[in-house]
Amino acid sequence: MRQSLLSEGAKELSYEIRGIVKKAELIQKLGQTIYWENIGDPIQKNFPIPLWMKEIITELVQDDKSFSYCHSKGILETREFLANRTNEKGGVQITPEDILFFNGLGDAIAKLYQYIVPTSRIIGPSPAYSTHSSAEAAHANHQPITYKLDPENHWYPDINDLYNQVKYNPSIVGILIINPDNPTGMVYPYETLVKMVEIAKEFKLFLVSDEIYQNITYNGVKAHTLAEVIQDVPGIAMKGISKELPWPGSRCGWMEYYNRDKDVEFARFCAALDNAKMIEVCSTKLPQLAIPKILSDPRYPSYRAFENEKIGKRSQIIAKILGSVPQLTFNTTNGAFYNTIIFRKGTLKKGQSLVIKDPKIKSLLESWINETMPLDQSFVYYLLAATGVCVVPISSFCSDLEGFRVTILEEDENLLTEIFTKIKLAVEEYLAS
Repeated sequence: MRQSLLSEGAKELSYEIRGIVKKAELIQKLGQTIYWENIGDPIQKNFPIPLWMKEIITELVQDDKSFSYCHSKGILETREFLANRTNEKGGVQITPEDILFFNGLGDAIAKLYQYIVPTSRIIGPSPAYSTHSSAEAAHANHQPITYKLDPENHWYPDINDLYNQVKYNPSIVGILIINPDNPTGMVYPYETLVKMVEIAKEFKLFLVSDEIYQNITYNGVKAHTLAEVIQDVPGIAMKGISKELPWPGSRCGWMEYYNRDKDVEFARFCAALDNAKMIEVCSTKLPQLAIPKILSDPRYPSYRAFENEKIGKRSQIIAKILGSVPQLTFNTTNGAFYNTIIFRKGTLKKGQSLVIKDPKIKSLLESWINETMPLDQSFVYYLLAATGVCVVPISSFCSDLEGFRVTILEEDENLLTEIFTKIKLAVEEYLAS
């Protein structure tokens, strides 16, 4: 090439959640059964979509209009429906013009960071969800800026850490909240959200709240939305149906703009996002048509409550298995469908291993392990090779902690117990080696 093709930010693009799949597939070809605990796809875990929901979508498909383009911002009737749902919470009020549809939140996240000045930064939580942290770092050509989530305090944000980072780093223009959180399963307390709004107001920042798991909470906990607490601070909420219905293959998500009229720069930013989508014509139409019909169906509330109760029960099963391991810092989750488990400081060391009986798998594993990789990544590879359980190292979530993220999606409770018992025994063997 006569010129370099890649920007410096390209090296910040990584997604170990799917990257580890390539290694798992190699082991699978050698005859090892793989237990996929790496990615939050309920359909992959044999989640049964209700017949009534399928019937709604089937009826929509029969209308030829569902095959056409729609308004670049999204179907007006759907935006009206969603604006009303937000306004009913009694917080900030929006109109359909404050809603913009995307082809999934991955698309929305990419656009969000793409149109921010490279020298301006959005600080996000650590452990960080890779799609956000990688996109933010890539836009800035620099490593992500993060605030700490504390595993010794239910994974709640360290507000003092956040405040000081914002105070002493004038390049920060926004604060990212993921609520409920991925990868930890933590739900932000109302008081914490209020404090984060106060920080944004003091330093004239805007807020971004990824709320894809907003209605997936359990164990008696409910998630508060950004709309309820933001007052007159500019902000963007990100929402979608991939996890909640669930319909991940729909690639359907949206942004809600809050208080566009309160700041000229923020209004210009929102307009740029609108224009970017207009250039692409529009987002996927069929799932937009389905949203009002499914979410307003009288069967939906009880359906979602029942599914949340099941996830909560699974979170308790996992807590009974892993919560008593003394070398682990374990928090029972209350939202989303993940758990992040941390090795206590000093328990992971070089040279630890698991017995790998198959010589071909052992040879493959040895080709992956090297002296410079994080210790938790080495554990995750050993776990995969020895047991077939595929999880993600927490060091890949922009964190200096050592641990791993799992899903709590397995519908078969007996299999769930078997998988997490495998993890427990592997942890004990690994740390004793």
